[in-house]
Amino acid sequence: MLEMSKEKRARMAALSTDSGKIKALAIDQRGALKRMMAQISTQIGEQSTDLDQTAGKEPEELVASRIETFKQLVSEELTPYASAILLDPEYGLPAAKARDSQSGLLLAYEKTGYDATTPGRLPDLLSEWSVLRLKEMGADAIKFLLYYDVDEAVHINQLKQVFIERLGSECAEEDLPFYLELVSYDATISDSNSMEYAKAKPHKVIEMMKEFSKPVYKVDVLKVEVPVNMNFVEGFSTNQSVYTRNEAATYFLEQSQASDLPFIFLSAGVSAELFKETLLFAHESGSTFNGVLCGRATWSDGVKPFIELGEEATRDWLKNQGRENITSLNAVVEKTASPWYEKIVNTKE
Repeated sequence: MLEMSKEKRARMAALSTDSGKIKALAIDQRGALKRMMAQISTQIGEQSTDLDQTAGKEPEELVASRIETFKQLVSEELTPYASAILLDPEYGLPAAKARDSQSGLLLAYEKTGYDATTPGRLPDLLSEWSVLRLKEMGADAIKFLLYYDVDEAVHINQLKQVFIERLGSECAEEDLPFYLELVSYDATISDSNSMEYAKAKPHKVIEMMKEFSKPVYKVDVLKVEVPVNMNFVEGFSTNQSVYTRNEAATYFLEQSQASDLPFIFLSAGVSAELFKETLLFAHESGSTFNGVLCGRATWSDGVKPFIELGEEATRDWLKNQGRENITSLNAVVEKTASPWYEKIVNTKE
C-alpha cells in the first residue's frame, strides 16, 4: 500500500468526491482534438483545420483559439459535475480558470503524440514547463502519458523507466500527486483495435501496471485502460469473441491485483454507454478501481455543434447531452468504484 504526505493527501482529496471516488473529466487532447475539428470542418465543406495536411491554409492562431474556446465551454458547463478536470497548459489554462470552484485541477506534462519516425514511442516533456511551474498555475496533480510495450526491446523500456523515475522524483519534490497514464501497444501490431491485439492486450496491460507500481517510480495514481477490448468480449458485441465473459472477468481481477496503488480507468474513446457497461462489469469481476478520468465519451459529440453552429449551440448540447453523459457516468462510478484512501497505508509527516 502507498504512503502519502499530508500535502499530497489534501490534494488527492481536492481531486475526488467526499466518498473518495475520482470522477474526473479529461480534455487535455491537443492533436486529437485538432483532427476531430478538422474532420468535421471537411465534412461540412469548410477549409480543413488539420495542420498536418493543410499547413499554411488556416492560421495557427485561429486553430488555437477554437481549441481554447471549446475547452473553456466544456469546463464551464461540465466541471460542476466533475470532481476534477484534466487540462493541458498549451490550450487549457483559460478553461482551468473557468472551472467550477469545487473541481480540482490536473495538468498534463507531456508533449502531445510521439515521434513516429523513431522506434519506441519515446516520451517527451513540454519544454516550457516544469512541475513547479504547473503547480504555480494551480495544478493539484501532474498527469503524464506513457506509451509502453512490455515486450519491446530492453533498451527502449529502460529509457522509459528512467524517464518516469526522474518525473516521479520531480513530483515528489514539489509534493504533488503523480498520475501516470499508461497506454499499451505492441510494436509488431499496427492496429490496436484489431482482434490480434485484443489477444495480447491483457498481458500488456497487467504487466505494465506491475512495473509502474514499483516504489522507485513514486507514482500515486495509475490511469489505465481496462485489460480487455470490450468489443471482443462475449455478449458485449456482435464481433467474433476473443474472450468469454468468465475470461474477461478474470483479467479484470488480475489487473486489480497487479497493483497496490489507486488506479482509475480511461475511456479510450469508446461510447458513453459501453464505458458505463464496462465499469459495471469491472465491479462485478472484483476490480477495486477508484474512479475514472473520462474524456471523449463525455464531450466528443459536442465538437460537431461547435464547428457547425457555434458557441451557443455547443452550450446547449453541453447543458443537455453533455450533462446527461457525465451525471449518468458519475452514478455508475459511485456504485462501482472503491475509495482511493483505502489504499493509503498511512500519512507521512
